[in-house]
Amino acid sequence: MMKQKIKTPNWAKNLTIYEVNLRQFTHGGTFKEFSEHLPRLKELGVGILWFMPIQPIGEKNRKGTLGSYYSISDYTKLNPEFGTLKEFKSLVEKIHKQGMKVIIDWVANHTAWDHHWTKDHPEFYSKDEKGDFKAPVKDWEDVIHLDYGNPALWDTMISEMDFWLSETNIDGFRCDMAHLVPTLFWNRARWMLQKTKDIFMLAESENHDLLEYAFDSIYNWKLLHAMNETAAQKINAADLLTTVQNELEYLPEGAAHLNFTSNHDENSWQGSAIERLNYFLEPLSILTFTIPGIPLIYSGQETGNYRRLKFFDKDEIDWKADKMTSFYQKLNDITKSNEAVKTGELKPIKTDAPESILAFGRFTENDSLIVFLNLSPKDISFYVECGKLNGQYRNVFNDQAFEYNCHELFSIGAYGYLVLVKG
Repeated sequence: MMKQKIKTPNWAKNLTIYEVNLRQFTHGGTFKEFSEHLPRLKELGVGILWFMPIQPIGEKNRKGTLGSYYSISDYTKLNPEFGTLKEFKSLVEKIHKQGMKVIIDWVANHTAWDHHWTKDHPEFYSKDEKGDFKAPVKDWEDVIHLDYGNPALWDTMISEMDFWLSETNIDGFRCDMAHLVPTLFWNRARWMLQKTKDIFMLAESENHDLLEYAFDSIYNWKLLHAMNETAAQKINAADLLTTVQNELEYLPEGAAHLNFTSNHDENSWQGSAIERLNYFLEPLSILTFTIPGIPLIYSGQETGNYRRLKFFDKDEIDWKADKMTSFYQKLNDITKSNEAVKTGELKPIKTDAPESILAFGRFTENDSLIVFLNLSPKDISFYVECGKLNGQYRNVFNDQAFEYNCHELFSIGAYGYLVLVKG
């Protein structure tokens, strides 16, 4: 198995990432207004705030009224709709004072049609047979493809990334469609940027090669797809557990998956987490927080947001609902306080209902985590394997003592769960 050669910053381990869709977050969609949410996000228990692209959006071939975040017209400027550089620097400082970190989205594969490089550096772009700029793929008509066959592009792009580290003191990057850009570029970028400060880098990709020298974490899309199939009752609990184990088995040592039930792409194009997962949302969310990896919460998920947010137009989140804040707080609490959740290896627990009950434990010398998820529409009673698991635990969701006894029948209601911790 490949071993990760880079060193993930200690602060980045076991922190929940919160994806910030700034334009939809408040009425004005500004840095100033967003800062009012910082105490709430701190209380929610998240540790890293990932901002979708904060740069200006191209006007040529723009989609919708506001355009795509991912059609960038200048890498080192700010979208004036969000605020000024001074306001963003102030926001980063406030986030750090709350004990949280900041990463920003980086779109290295393409730019807007009216990016200033189209005039200053047309050689940075791929061309069609007529010598004209071209979109990367058919559906992305609002952007044009960069040509990484040009070494000068590498140095310029890395310099633009370093601007944000040096000028604003952010803590890293989430890199859009990272697998569409040469791995060697990312390796060089990490090496160069690391000279400025210790950073965390997340790749929107499943490519394990990116983890050796460039990225700390990649997307766990296979898990997401398996959870969607579980909710559609196309696969069962045993199948889902197999997916979890397979993905962990092939992950390079030292690296981490990003585990999620939603993000901006899934919400806008495939459906909100509630729309896709329905009654399975809570047990599957628990899965993403309790298996090894980094959990993600998308803007508004903590409210129990039931709808798709518009991607190219204004569509403010309704913060009045507060259906799942306590749920996510409890999950964030154990990811930070329980050593088994931080470092324990995943160990499946055998039951006599494997098609309905997904069961596993994670253990360290002093701490334990045991998870039972009923991934069926029926109440299930079941027996569990014996071993060294018997004893007193705390039920995470009602904070009461729980006596684990393998000789007694366990019962969990439809779509229910039991999460136990010790230590």
